[in-house]
Amino acid sequence: MAFAVASSAREPLSEINTTPLIDVLLVLLIVFVMSIPMATHSLEVPLPREVPPPPLPEPDRVRNKVVLTAEGTILWNGDAVSQGQLLAVLRQTTRFRVEPELQFEPEANASYELSAQVLNVIKGSGVTRFGFVGSEQYRAFDRP
Repeated sequence: MAFAVASSAREPLSEINTTPLIDVLLVLLIVFVMSIPMATHSLEVPLPREVPPPPLPEPDRVRNKVVLTAEGTILWNGDAVSQGQLLAVLRQTTRFRVEPELQFEPEANASYELSAQVLNVIKGSGVTRFGFVGSEQYRAFDRP
């Protein structure tokens, strides 16, 4: 910070002390900011006045199961079907009011190629509720 030094002791300092001026301006600024009304922006959100209907009851726990056997057979709920018949049955299940869950469970020695083909049939049928089941039994590979 620079200070003004008089050349002799008899000459008065010619600089104005600005510290009180700055203090007054800061106080005025604070008073001005405090006097501004708070922003009261509001957004009208229409809320529903009705009670929503209760959720639909769970379907009758109908579960459709596709099992692939080691011999290469496709079982639909225990009955042997071809890929074409499986596609037709799956398309029928998608037309229900509440689509039942489709469970896919290949046996341990089922063909990988057949599994891939059946998964493509399931994908092409438009089934939306689908899950793999029974895979937890293959969690440990060293057990017989």
